[in-house]
Amino acid sequence: MAVPFLNLKDAYAELAEELDAAIARVTRSGWYVLGDEVAAFEREFADYCGTQYCVGTSNGLDALKLALRAMSIGAGDEVIVPAHTFIATWLAVSELGAKPVPVDVCATSYNIDCDAIAAAITPRTRAIIPVHLYGVPADMEKIRALADAHGLWIVEDAAQAHGARYGDRRVGRLGHAACFSFYPGKNLGAMGDGGAVTTDDPQLAERIRLLGNYGSREKYRHEVTGGNYRLDSIQAAVLRVKLPYLDEWNQRRGRLVRRYRKALENSGCRFQSCPADSDSAYHLCVVELEQRDWLQSRLSELGIGTLVHYPIPPHRQAAYATDFNESTAFPVADRLAGQLLSLPLWPQMSDGQQEQVIVSVQTSLGKVQSRADDGRIH
Repeated sequence: MAVPFLNLKDAYAELAEELDAAIARVTRSGWYVLGDEVAAFEREFADYCGTQYCVGTSNGLDALKLALRAMSIGAGDEVIVPAHTFIATWLAVSELGAKPVPVDVCATSYNIDCDAIAAAITPRTRAIIPVHLYGVPADMEKIRALADAHGLWIVEDAAQAHGARYGDRRVGRLGHAACFSFYPGKNLGAMGDGGAVTTDDPQLAERIRLLGNYGSREKYRHEVTGGNYRLDSIQAAVLRVKLPYLDEWNQRRGRLVRRYRKALENSGCRFQSCPADSDSAYHLCVVELEQRDWLQSRLSELGIGTLVHYPIPPHRQAAYATDFNESTAFPVADRLAGQLLSLPLWPQMSDGQQEQVIVSVQTSLGKVQSRADDGRIH
């Protein structure tokens, strides 16, 4: 039995009747952009995150760009970002003409190393973008203290952390604004692209909404040079169906990850840490090991799907070749790029499917150890 890395068909099957009805409701309405569905989702997601405002967007990258632009961040400004993240975190800064300033990540949480942020702050620094990577909240108390001390904005990149908690608060209300992606593979995923920004700041919310709708509040009257970054009605309707199930699905993810950890604790795999007072959203189950590439190839032979997040750090991408070179080193980020492997994980994953993954990993790593003991692997 082959086990895919992710099976989105299972999520649809679980909610098929509700999803089909929601989509039909939109198609019958004849209103396919913005409208009541989007407004309702924005209210419901703001309530879920515990914020006053939510503005739907076309995707997670555009959410980041809109939040930064609403803060008047642009050419000549610097924004602190993690060295280990999906490149969208950096691209949002670059597209506004600002400069992403990378900081290495913590060796255990894989989130931005808060103790290294202070050294990266300059007179040009305007904001910090902590990423709640793989569903684990960043250390927001330390980040907030640094931001307050230097008068900086905080923009949470919460694209992988829908429903995660830091202390007694959900991700989404830990900074001045938080940006979400509803890409289909996310914990709260649409049937296409989508995103949102949450905030408690009424001026930020109003500015983001204005910038995302051609700079217009009233049709054919344009106050600023905005763009088209709107969440469409069908995606909003899909998200409204899935939102009430998000906590339950995250709990299922958590049970699966804990089972992986227990079964593989003596296999040589290392797992991401989460602060004791926080709850991960368990977006991914990543394991760290030196034989990553060999294990991925072996699991593929056994019919087990895996992915690598992310094999080339942003500072080593061709897109940033003029800003960084081969001598640029972020030791932890560079190490993680070569050693992290994401195991299959989705809320509807069966015990049998997971058992097959676990046995395949255990057996494969046992063979690696046997070859090492024989002197064939050094």
